[in-house]
Amino acid sequence: MEKLTQEIIPILVLCAIIAVVVMRLPRVDVDHTPGFRRRRMLNWLPLGLTYAFLYMGRYNMNVLKNVGGISQHDYGNIDGWGSVVYGVAFLVNGPLADRFGGRRTILIAAGGSLAANALIGVLWRTGAIDGTAPRMLAALFVLNMYFQSFGAVSIVKVNASWFHLRERGTFGGIFGILISLGYYFALDWGTRIANAACSVCGPYAKGVAGAVAPTPADSQGLAWLFLVPAAILAVFWALSFLWVRDTPSQAGLSDFDVADASSGQPEVREPAVRVIVRMLKHPVILTIALIELCSGFLRQAITKWAPDFARGLGAGESLINQHWGMVTCIAGITGGMFAGVISDHLFQSRRPPVSTVLYLIMLVGALAIIPLLGAPIVVGWIIAFMTMAIIGVHGMLSGTASADFGGRLNTGVAVGLIDGFVYLGSAIQDQVYGGALSLLPEKGAPAAKLIDSWRAWPIAMVPVAALGLALSIRIWSSRVVRPAAAAASR
Repeated sequence: MEKLTQEIIPILVLCAIIAVVVMRLPRVDVDHTPGFRRRRMLNWLPLGLTYAFLYMGRYNMNVLKNVGGISQHDYGNIDGWGSVVYGVAFLVNGPLADRFGGRRTILIAAGGSLAANALIGVLWRTGAIDGTAPRMLAALFVLNMYFQSFGAVSIVKVNASWFHLRERGTFGGIFGILISLGYYFALDWGTRIANAACSVCGPYAKGVAGAVAPTPADSQGLAWLFLVPAAILAVFWALSFLWVRDTPSQAGLSDFDVADASSGQPEVREPAVRVIVRMLKHPVILTIALIELCSGFLRQAITKWAPDFARGLGAGESLINQHWGMVTCIAGITGGMFAGVISDHLFQSRRPPVSTVLYLIMLVGALAIIPLLGAPIVVGWIIAFMTMAIIGVHGMLSGTASADFGGRLNTGVAVGLIDGFVYLGSAIQDQVYGGALSLLPEKGAPAAKLIDSWRAWPIAMVPVAALGLALSIRIWSSRVVRPAAAAASR
Protein backbone atom coordinates (compact mmCIF):
# COMPACT_ATOMS: atom_id res chain seq x y z
CA MET A 1 0.00 0.00 0.00
CA GLU A 2 2.81 2.42 0.86
CA LYS A 3 4.52 1.82 -2.49
CA LEU A 4 1.22 2.32 -4.33
CA THR A 5 0.69 5.60 -2.47
CA GLN A 6 4.16 6.78 -3.47
CA GLU A 7 3.32 6.05 -7.11
CA ILE A 8 -0.13 7.69 -7.08
CA ILE A 9 0.66 10.91 -5.17
CA PRO A 10 2.98 12.40 -7.86
CA ILE A 11 0.32 11.74 -10.51
CA LEU A 12 -2.36 13.45 -8.41
CA VAL A 13 -0.06 16.41 -7.79
CA LEU A 14 0.60 16.68 -11.52
CA CYS A 15 -3.12 16.55 -12.38
CA ALA A 16 -3.90 19.19 -9.75
CA ILE A 17 -1.26 21.55 -11.12
CA ILE A 18 -2.55 21.15 -14.67
CA ALA A 19 -6.14 21.81 -13.53
CA VAL A 20 -5.20 24.94 -11.58
CA VAL A 21 -3.09 26.32 -14.42
CA VAL A 22 -5.80 25.80 -17.04
CA MET A 23 -8.55 27.29 -14.82
CA ARG A 24 -6.48 30.38 -14.04
CA LEU A 25 -5.44 30.94 -17.64
CA PRO A 26 -6.27 34.43 -18.99
CA ARG A 27 -8.53 34.41 -22.05
CA VAL A 28 -7.79 36.20 -25.32
CA ASP A 29 -10.98 37.15 -27.15
CA VAL A 30 -10.72 36.86 -30.93
CA ASP A 31 -14.41 36.13 -31.56
CA HIS A 32 -14.24 32.35 -31.92
CA THR A 33 -17.55 30.55 -31.48
CA PRO A 34 -17.96 27.83 -28.82
CA GLY A 35 -18.31 25.28 -31.61
CA PHE A 36 -15.03 26.38 -33.15
CA ARG A 37 -13.25 26.12 -29.79
CA ARG A 38 -14.60 22.61 -29.20
CA ARG A 39 -13.50 21.39 -32.62
CA ARG A 40 -10.13 23.06 -32.21
CA MET A 41 -9.59 21.25 -28.91
CA LEU A 42 -10.44 17.99 -30.65
CA ASN A 43 -7.70 18.90 -33.12
CA TRP A 44 -4.83 19.89 -30.85
CA LEU A 45 -5.44 17.43 -28.01
CA PRO A 46 -4.68 14.21 -29.94
CA LEU A 47 -1.97 16.07 -31.87
CA GLY A 48 -0.30 17.22 -28.66
CA LEU A 49 -0.55 13.83 -26.96
CA THR A 50 0.92 12.15 -30.04
CA TYR A 51 3.91 14.47 -29.75
CA ALA A 52 4.11 13.80 -26.00
CA PHE A 53 4.40 10.08 -26.62
CA LEU A 54 6.98 10.72 -29.34
CA TYR A 55 9.09 12.06 -26.46
CA MET A 56 8.60 8.74 -24.70
CA GLY A 57 9.86 7.06 -27.86
CA ARG A 58 13.16 8.96 -27.86
CA TYR A 59 13.95 9.82 -24.24
CA ASN A 60 13.74 6.09 -23.51
CA MET A 61 17.39 6.10 -24.58
CA ASN A 62 18.08 8.55 -21.75
CA VAL A 63 16.36 6.18 -19.30
CA LEU A 64 18.43 3.31 -20.69
CA LYS A 65 21.57 5.28 -19.77
CA ASN A 66 20.25 6.19 -16.31
CA VAL A 67 19.60 2.56 -15.36
CA GLY A 68 22.95 1.33 -16.68
CA GLY A 69 21.76 -0.26 -19.92
CA ILE A 70 24.43 1.67 -21.85
CA SER A 71 27.48 3.64 -20.71
CA GLN A 72 27.63 7.44 -20.51
CA HIS A 73 30.20 7.49 -23.30
CA ASP A 74 28.11 5.34 -25.65
CA TYR A 75 25.01 7.34 -24.80
CA GLY A 76 26.80 10.60 -25.65
CA ASN A 77 27.78 9.23 -29.06
CA ILE A 78 24.39 7.67 -29.83
CA ASP A 79 22.41 10.69 -28.75
CA GLY A 80 24.88 13.02 -30.46
CA TRP A 81 24.41 11.31 -33.84
CA GLY A 82 20.67 11.19 -33.27
CA SER A 83 20.61 14.93 -32.53
CA VAL A 84 22.62 15.73 -35.67
CA VAL A 85 20.26 13.70 -37.87
CA TYR A 86 17.23 15.20 -36.11
CA GLY A 87 18.52 18.72 -36.73
CA VAL A 88 19.62 18.23 -40.35
CA ALA A 89 16.39 16.40 -41.19
CA PHE A 90 14.46 19.58 -40.43
CA LEU A 91 15.85 21.12 -43.61
CA VAL A 92 13.99 18.41 -45.54
CA ASN A 93 11.03 17.74 -43.29
CA GLY A 94 10.13 21.39 -42.71
CA PRO A 95 9.45 22.01 -46.41
CA LEU A 96 7.65 18.65 -46.61
CA ALA A 97 5.31 19.78 -43.82
CA ASP A 98 4.58 23.00 -45.75
CA ARG A 99 3.93 21.00 -48.91
CA PHE A 100 1.86 18.10 -47.55
CA GLY A 101 0.44 19.57 -44.33
CA GLY A 102 1.05 18.85 -40.66
CA ARG A 103 -1.57 16.09 -40.47
CA ARG A 104 0.28 13.86 -42.92
CA THR A 105 3.65 14.53 -41.36
CA ILE A 106 2.52 13.83 -37.77
CA LEU A 107 1.28 10.46 -39.07
CA ILE A 108 4.68 9.87 -40.67
CA ALA A 109 6.37 10.83 -37.39
CA ALA A 110 4.27 8.50 -35.24
CA GLY A 111 4.34 5.63 -37.73
CA GLY A 112 8.08 5.79 -38.34
CA SER A 113 8.96 6.14 -34.67
CA LEU A 114 6.72 3.29 -33.56
CA ALA A 115 8.31 1.05 -36.21
CA ALA A 116 11.86 1.98 -35.14
CA ASN A 117 11.07 1.51 -31.44
CA ALA A 118 9.34 -1.80 -32.08
CA LEU A 119 12.36 -3.04 -34.03
CA ILE A 120 14.77 -2.00 -31.26
CA GLY A 121 12.55 -3.70 -28.69
CA VAL A 122 12.28 -6.96 -30.60
CA LEU A 123 16.02 -7.12 -31.33
CA TRP A 124 16.88 -6.27 -27.73
CA ARG A 125 14.45 -8.86 -26.42
CA THR A 126 15.94 -11.58 -28.60
CA GLY A 127 19.50 -10.61 -27.67
CA ALA A 128 20.44 -9.49 -31.19
CA ILE A 129 21.47 -6.09 -29.78
CA ASP A 130 22.35 -4.84 -26.29
CA GLY A 131 24.29 -2.12 -24.52
CA THR A 132 27.64 -3.78 -25.21
CA ALA A 133 27.24 -3.47 -29.01
CA PRO A 134 26.02 0.09 -29.55
CA ARG A 135 26.49 0.42 -33.33
CA MET A 136 23.24 -1.28 -34.34
CA LEU A 137 21.45 0.49 -31.52
CA ALA A 138 22.84 3.81 -32.75
CA ALA A 139 21.73 3.12 -36.35
CA LEU A 140 18.17 2.34 -35.29
CA PHE A 141 18.06 5.33 -32.96
CA VAL A 142 19.21 7.59 -35.80
CA LEU A 143 16.37 6.19 -37.94
CA ASN A 144 13.96 6.87 -35.10
CA MET A 145 15.22 10.46 -34.77
CA TYR A 146 14.70 11.11 -38.47
CA PHE A 147 11.01 10.28 -38.16
CA GLN A 148 10.80 12.09 -34.81
CA SER A 149 11.90 15.32 -36.51
CA PHE A 150 8.55 15.47 -38.32
CA GLY A 151 6.83 15.91 -34.95
CA ALA A 152 7.71 19.48 -34.02
CA VAL A 153 7.11 20.93 -37.50
CA SER A 154 3.78 19.12 -37.69
CA ILE A 155 2.53 20.60 -34.44
CA VAL A 156 3.39 24.19 -35.29
CA LYS A 157 2.26 23.79 -38.91
CA VAL A 158 -1.22 22.62 -37.89
CA ASN A 159 -1.65 25.15 -35.09
CA ALA A 160 -0.56 28.07 -37.29
CA SER A 161 -3.90 27.88 -39.12
CA TRP A 162 -6.02 27.36 -35.99
CA PHE A 163 -4.66 30.09 -33.64
CA HIS A 164 -4.62 33.86 -34.10
CA LEU A 165 -1.30 35.60 -33.44
CA ARG A 166 -2.73 37.31 -30.31
CA GLU A 167 -3.68 33.98 -28.72
CA ARG A 168 -0.66 31.92 -29.75
CA GLY A 169 1.35 32.78 -26.66
CA THR A 170 -1.35 31.71 -24.21
CA PHE A 171 -2.41 28.67 -26.20
CA GLY A 172 1.24 27.84 -26.77
CA GLY A 173 1.39 27.51 -22.99
CA ILE A 174 -1.56 25.12 -22.98
CA PHE A 175 0.08 23.13 -25.74
CA GLY A 176 3.27 23.21 -23.68
CA ILE A 177 1.40 21.28 -20.98
CA LEU A 178 0.95 18.39 -23.38
CA ILE A 179 4.54 18.55 -24.58
CA SER A 180 5.80 18.70 -20.98
CA LEU A 181 3.82 15.55 -20.28
CA GLY A 182 6.19 13.91 -22.75
CA TYR A 183 9.02 14.34 -20.26
CA TYR A 184 6.86 12.79 -17.56
CA PHE A 185 5.86 9.82 -19.68
CA ALA A 186 9.43 9.27 -20.88
CA LEU A 187 11.37 9.74 -17.65
CA ASP A 188 9.00 8.61 -14.88
CA TRP A 189 6.99 5.98 -16.75
CA GLY A 190 10.14 4.83 -18.52
CA THR A 191 12.01 4.45 -15.24
CA ARG A 192 9.14 2.44 -13.76
CA ILE A 193 9.11 0.18 -16.82
CA ALA A 194 12.88 -0.34 -16.49
CA ASN A 195 12.69 -1.08 -12.77
CA ALA A 196 9.88 -3.59 -13.30
CA ALA A 197 11.73 -5.32 -16.15
CA CYS A 198 15.23 -5.39 -14.62
CA SER A 199 15.76 -6.20 -10.93
CA VAL A 200 19.24 -4.63 -10.70
CA CYS A 201 18.40 -1.47 -12.65
CA GLY A 202 16.51 0.29 -9.86
CA PRO A 203 19.31 0.13 -7.27
CA TYR A 204 21.84 1.24 -9.91
CA ALA A 205 19.73 4.26 -10.91
CA LYS A 206 19.32 5.29 -7.27
CA GLY A 207 23.04 5.03 -6.58
CA VAL A 208 22.58 2.39 -3.86
CA ALA A 209 25.90 1.36 -2.33
CA GLY A 210 27.21 -1.83 -3.92
CA ALA A 211 24.78 -1.75 -6.85
CA VAL A 212 26.28 -2.66 -10.22
CA ALA A 213 25.27 -1.97 -13.79
CA PRO A 214 23.10 -4.70 -15.34
CA THR A 215 24.69 -7.39 -17.52
CA PRO A 216 23.18 -8.16 -20.96
CA ALA A 217 21.32 -11.07 -19.36
CA ASP A 218 19.95 -8.83 -16.60
CA SER A 219 18.88 -6.12 -19.03
CA GLN A 220 16.96 -8.23 -21.56
CA GLY A 221 13.67 -7.01 -20.09
CA LEU A 222 14.65 -3.42 -20.95
CA ALA A 223 13.22 -4.16 -24.38
CA TRP A 224 9.93 -2.93 -22.89
CA LEU A 225 11.39 0.58 -22.78
CA PHE A 226 10.93 0.53 -26.55
CA LEU A 227 7.96 -1.81 -27.02
CA VAL A 228 5.60 0.12 -24.72
CA PRO A 229 6.07 3.51 -26.49
CA ALA A 230 5.62 1.74 -29.84
CA ALA A 231 2.26 0.35 -28.73
CA ILE A 232 1.07 3.72 -27.38
CA LEU A 233 2.14 5.50 -30.57
CA ALA A 234 0.06 3.04 -32.59
CA VAL A 235 -3.04 4.13 -30.64
CA PHE A 236 -2.33 7.84 -31.11
CA TRP A 237 -1.52 7.38 -34.79
CA ALA A 238 -5.11 6.17 -35.17
CA LEU A 239 -6.53 9.07 -33.11
CA SER A 240 -4.57 11.64 -35.12
CA PHE A 241 -5.76 10.05 -38.35
CA LEU A 242 -9.36 10.34 -37.19
CA TRP A 243 -9.40 13.84 -35.71
CA VAL A 244 -6.46 16.04 -36.77
CA ARG A 245 -7.03 18.41 -39.71
CA ASP A 246 -4.65 20.99 -41.16
CA THR A 247 -7.09 23.89 -41.35
CA PRO A 248 -10.52 24.80 -39.94
CA SER A 249 -12.04 24.52 -43.45
CA GLN A 250 -10.94 20.88 -43.66
CA ALA A 251 -12.92 20.27 -40.47
CA GLY A 252 -16.05 21.90 -41.88
CA LEU A 253 -15.44 25.35 -40.34
CA SER A 254 -14.41 28.70 -41.79
CA ASP A 255 -10.76 29.71 -42.12
CA PHE A 256 -9.76 33.12 -40.72
CA ASP A 257 -6.91 35.63 -40.89
CA VAL A 258 -4.36 34.64 -38.22
CA ALA A 259 -2.52 38.01 -38.57
CA ASP A 260 0.99 36.59 -38.89
CA ALA A 261 3.70 37.18 -41.52
CA SER A 262 1.67 35.30 -44.17
CA SER A 263 -1.40 37.53 -43.85
CA GLY A 264 -2.48 38.99 -47.19
CA GLN A 265 -0.18 36.73 -49.20
CA PRO A 266 -1.52 34.50 -52.01
CA GLU A 267 -1.73 30.75 -51.35
CA VAL A 268 1.32 30.05 -53.51
CA ARG A 269 4.12 27.71 -52.51
CA GLU A 270 7.59 29.11 -53.07
CA PRO A 271 10.54 26.78 -53.65
CA ALA A 272 11.86 25.64 -50.27
CA VAL A 273 15.43 26.73 -51.04
CA ARG A 274 14.26 30.27 -51.75
CA VAL A 275 12.31 30.40 -48.49
CA ILE A 276 15.28 29.05 -46.49
CA VAL A 277 17.66 31.60 -48.03
CA ARG A 278 15.22 34.43 -47.31
CA MET A 279 14.82 33.33 -43.70
CA LEU A 280 18.58 33.03 -43.21
CA LYS A 281 18.77 36.65 -44.35
CA HIS A 282 16.01 37.67 -41.92
CA PRO A 283 17.90 39.14 -38.94
CA VAL A 284 15.22 38.28 -36.37
CA ILE A 285 14.73 34.66 -37.50
CA LEU A 286 18.49 34.10 -37.69
CA THR A 287 18.93 35.57 -34.19
CA ILE A 288 16.12 33.38 -32.85
CA ALA A 289 17.85 30.36 -34.40
CA LEU A 290 21.11 31.25 -32.61
CA ILE A 291 19.24 31.74 -29.33
CA GLU A 292 17.70 28.33 -29.79
CA LEU A 293 21.11 26.79 -30.42
CA CYS A 294 21.92 27.94 -26.88
CA SER A 295 18.56 26.57 -25.70
CA GLY A 296 19.31 23.16 -27.18
CA PHE A 297 22.62 22.99 -25.33
CA LEU A 298 21.18 24.11 -22.00
CA ARG A 299 17.95 22.14 -22.09
CA GLN A 300 19.69 18.84 -22.71
CA ALA A 301 22.55 19.65 -20.34
CA ILE A 302 19.94 19.85 -17.59
CA THR A 303 17.40 17.18 -18.48
CA LYS A 304 19.86 14.51 -19.59
CA TRP A 305 22.63 14.87 -17.00
CA ALA A 306 20.92 15.97 -13.77
CA PRO A 307 20.15 12.34 -12.76
CA ASP A 308 23.82 11.40 -13.28
CA PHE A 309 24.87 14.31 -11.08
CA ALA A 310 22.43 13.30 -8.32
CA ARG A 311 23.52 9.66 -8.46
CA GLY A 312 27.22 10.53 -8.57
CA LEU A 313 27.06 12.77 -5.51
CA GLY A 314 24.88 10.55 -3.37
CA ALA A 315 21.46 12.17 -3.94
CA GLY A 316 20.09 9.41 -6.16
CA GLU A 317 17.22 8.68 -3.75
CA SER A 318 16.18 12.34 -3.34
CA LEU A 319 12.62 13.39 -4.14
CA ILE A 320 13.63 15.34 -7.24
CA ASN A 321 15.75 12.56 -8.70
CA GLN A 322 13.19 9.84 -8.01
CA HIS A 323 10.48 11.88 -9.73
CA TRP A 324 12.64 13.69 -12.28
CA GLY A 325 10.06 13.20 -15.02
CA MET A 326 7.30 14.77 -12.93
CA VAL A 327 9.59 17.65 -11.86
CA THR A 328 10.56 18.29 -15.48
CA CYS A 329 6.93 18.13 -16.54
CA ILE A 330 5.77 20.60 -13.87
CA ALA A 331 8.66 22.88 -14.74
CA GLY A 332 7.72 22.74 -18.41
CA ILE A 333 4.08 23.47 -17.66
CA THR A 334 4.82 26.45 -15.43
CA GLY A 335 7.53 27.73 -17.77
CA GLY A 336 5.32 27.47 -20.83
CA MET A 337 2.34 29.13 -19.13
CA PHE A 338 4.48 31.87 -17.57
CA ALA A 339 6.11 32.61 -20.92
CA GLY A 340 2.85 32.54 -22.86
CA VAL A 341 0.85 34.70 -20.47
CA ILE A 342 3.45 37.46 -20.06
CA SER A 343 4.06 37.43 -23.82
CA ASP A 344 0.40 38.00 -24.73
CA HIS A 345 -0.59 40.18 -21.77
CA LEU A 346 2.54 42.06 -20.71
CA PHE A 347 4.62 42.32 -23.88
CA GLN A 348 1.78 42.66 -26.46
CA SER A 349 2.41 39.24 -28.06
CA ARG A 350 6.14 39.88 -28.48
CA ARG A 351 8.32 36.83 -27.80
CA PRO A 352 11.95 38.14 -27.45
CA PRO A 353 11.34 40.00 -24.14
CA VAL A 354 10.12 36.74 -22.61
CA SER A 355 13.27 35.00 -23.82
CA THR A 356 15.35 37.73 -22.16
CA VAL A 357 13.67 37.24 -18.77
CA LEU A 358 14.03 33.46 -18.91
CA TYR A 359 17.66 33.53 -20.07
CA LEU A 360 18.49 35.81 -17.15
CA ILE A 361 17.11 33.08 -14.87
CA MET A 362 19.29 30.52 -16.67
CA LEU A 363 22.45 32.58 -16.24
CA VAL A 364 21.83 33.28 -12.54
CA GLY A 365 21.02 29.60 -11.96
CA ALA A 366 24.18 28.32 -13.68
CA LEU A 367 26.32 30.71 -11.65
CA ALA A 368 24.57 29.71 -8.41
CA ILE A 369 25.22 26.00 -8.94
CA ILE A 370 29.01 26.39 -9.00
CA PRO A 371 29.51 27.14 -5.28
CA LEU A 372 26.67 24.80 -4.27
CA LEU A 373 27.87 21.56 -5.91
CA GLY A 374 28.51 20.08 -2.48
CA ALA A 375 24.77 20.32 -1.71
CA PRO A 376 23.24 18.22 -4.51
CA ILE A 377 19.68 18.42 -3.15
CA VAL A 378 19.82 22.25 -3.22
CA VAL A 379 21.27 22.07 -6.73
CA GLY A 380 18.34 19.84 -7.68
CA TRP A 381 15.85 22.59 -6.84
CA ILE A 382 17.89 25.18 -8.74
CA ILE A 383 17.97 22.84 -11.74
CA ALA A 384 14.19 22.44 -11.53
CA PHE A 385 13.79 26.24 -11.67
CA MET A 386 16.21 26.46 -14.60
CA THR A 387 14.26 23.74 -16.39
CA MET A 388 11.15 25.91 -16.10
CA ALA A 389 13.02 28.78 -17.76
CA ILE A 390 14.64 26.88 -20.62
CA ILE A 391 11.51 24.92 -21.59
CA GLY A 392 9.64 28.22 -21.54
CA VAL A 393 12.19 29.72 -23.94
CA HIS A 394 12.05 26.73 -26.25
CA GLY A 395 8.26 26.70 -26.46
CA MET A 396 8.05 30.46 -26.94
CA LEU A 397 10.64 30.65 -29.73
CA SER A 398 10.42 27.31 -31.58
CA GLY A 399 6.70 26.81 -31.07
CA THR A 400 5.37 30.38 -31.28
CA ALA A 401 7.85 32.92 -32.67
CA SER A 402 8.69 30.60 -35.58
CA ALA A 403 5.05 30.64 -36.70
CA ASP A 404 4.74 34.40 -36.08
CA PHE A 405 7.78 35.46 -38.10
CA GLY A 406 7.73 32.61 -40.63
CA GLY A 407 4.02 32.97 -41.30
CA ARG A 408 1.34 30.33 -41.76
CA LEU A 409 2.46 29.48 -45.31
CA ASN A 410 6.10 28.89 -44.40
CA THR A 411 5.76 27.64 -40.83
CA GLY A 412 7.35 24.27 -41.60
CA VAL A 413 10.51 25.83 -43.02
CA ALA A 414 10.74 28.34 -40.15
CA VAL A 415 10.32 25.67 -37.47
CA GLY A 416 12.70 23.36 -39.29
CA LEU A 417 15.38 26.03 -39.48
CA ILE A 418 15.02 27.11 -35.86
CA ASP A 419 14.66 23.60 -34.39
CA GLY A 420 17.59 22.48 -36.52
CA PHE A 421 19.73 24.92 -34.54
CA VAL A 422 18.21 23.57 -31.31
CA TYR A 423 19.48 20.11 -32.08
CA LEU A 424 22.82 21.39 -33.28
CA GLY A 425 23.15 22.80 -29.77
CA SER A 426 22.03 19.46 -28.37
CA ALA A 427 24.66 17.61 -30.43
CA ILE A 428 27.38 19.98 -29.17
CA GLN A 429 26.16 19.35 -25.62
CA ASP A 430 26.36 15.58 -26.15
CA GLN A 431 30.00 15.84 -27.18
CA VAL A 432 30.92 18.24 -24.36
CA TYR A 433 29.26 16.28 -21.58
CA GLY A 434 29.29 12.80 -23.09
CA GLY A 435 33.03 13.18 -23.60
CA ALA A 436 33.96 14.94 -20.34
CA LEU A 437 31.51 13.48 -17.83
CA SER A 438 31.71 9.94 -19.17
CA LEU A 439 35.37 9.92 -18.10
CA LEU A 440 34.14 9.75 -14.52
CA PRO A 441 34.56 6.29 -12.98
CA GLU A 442 31.36 4.31 -12.73
CA LYS A 443 29.08 4.96 -9.78
CA GLY A 444 30.50 3.84 -6.46
CA ALA A 445 34.12 4.70 -7.27
CA PRO A 446 35.55 7.34 -4.90
CA ALA A 447 36.49 9.76 -7.69
CA ALA A 448 32.89 9.86 -8.93
CA LYS A 449 31.87 11.55 -5.70
CA LEU A 450 34.41 14.34 -5.87
CA ILE A 451 32.77 17.72 -6.31
CA ASP A 452 35.54 18.96 -8.57
CA SER A 453 34.81 16.24 -11.11
CA TRP A 454 31.38 17.82 -11.75
CA ARG A 455 32.43 21.46 -11.73
CA ALA A 456 32.68 21.54 -15.53
CA TRP A 457 28.94 20.83 -15.73
CA PRO A 458 27.64 24.25 -14.61
CA ILE A 459 30.73 26.14 -15.79
CA ALA A 460 30.04 25.10 -19.39
CA MET A 461 26.47 26.40 -19.06
CA VAL A 462 27.53 29.94 -18.06
CA PRO A 463 28.91 31.27 -21.38
CA VAL A 464 26.07 29.61 -23.32
CA ALA A 465 23.44 31.23 -21.08
CA ALA A 466 25.22 34.58 -21.33
CA LEU A 467 25.24 34.37 -25.15
CA GLY A 468 21.53 33.48 -25.24
CA LEU A 469 20.77 36.44 -22.96
CA ALA A 470 22.77 38.88 -25.10
CA LEU A 471 21.06 37.71 -28.30
CA SER A 472 17.61 37.97 -26.68
CA ILE A 473 18.31 41.56 -25.60
CA ARG A 474 19.39 42.35 -29.16
CA ILE A 475 15.93 41.59 -30.59
CA TRP A 476 13.92 42.85 -27.59
CA SER A 477 11.79 45.26 -29.67
CA SER A 478 11.19 43.01 -32.70
CA ARG A 479 7.62 42.66 -33.91
CA VAL A 480 5.92 40.73 -36.71
CA VAL A 481 5.40 42.93 -39.78
CA ARG A 482 2.44 41.90 -41.90
CA PRO A 483 3.13 42.28 -45.65
CA ALA A 484 -0.05 44.27 -46.22
CA ALA A 485 0.81 46.68 -43.41
CA ALA A 486 4.37 47.04 -44.67
CA ALA A 487 3.16 47.88 -48.17
CA ALA A 488 0.68 50.46 -46.85
CA SER A 489 3.39 52.22 -44.87
CA ARG A 490 5.52 52.80 -47.99
